[in-house]
Amino acid sequence: MEDDDLLRQAGLRVTAARVAIMQTVREGDHLDVDSIHRGVLERVGQVSLQAVYDSLNALHGKGLLRRIEPAGSPARYETRVGDNHHHLVCRECGKVTDVDCAVGHAPCLDPASDSGYLVDEADITYWGVCPDCRR
Repeated sequence: MEDDDLLRQAGLRVTAARVAIMQTVREGDHLDVDSIHRGVLERVGQVSLQAVYDSLNALHGKGLLRRIEPAGSPARYETRVGDNHHHLVCRECGKVTDVDCAVGHAPCLDPASDSGYLVDEADITYWGVCPDCRR
């Protein structure tokens, strides 16, 4: 489905900046806000950093983007949503890599005690050193 159709289906106004954000995030690799802003500037010209933040929040809120926040790292965004996958993060360079769910269907890991919560997602971050940094 095209980005403009995804935006409409989510009830969001279609703007050049939002389409450019979706394209930039899709073509990137777990990009932070500054990287997304640069990508949007290359695509559409002038757009404020605040407009990018606002759009990312709206896109995340509607489930079109996933925001991950590895400890010690700025928030990063991806278009892979809805499948409860997890992430590998390199301690050296900060590279983030997708890894499929540990067991299968969400939440794919159950807590020892749910304390009365209805658990519907597990957000797991594996930490290590990527192959490039190990060389």
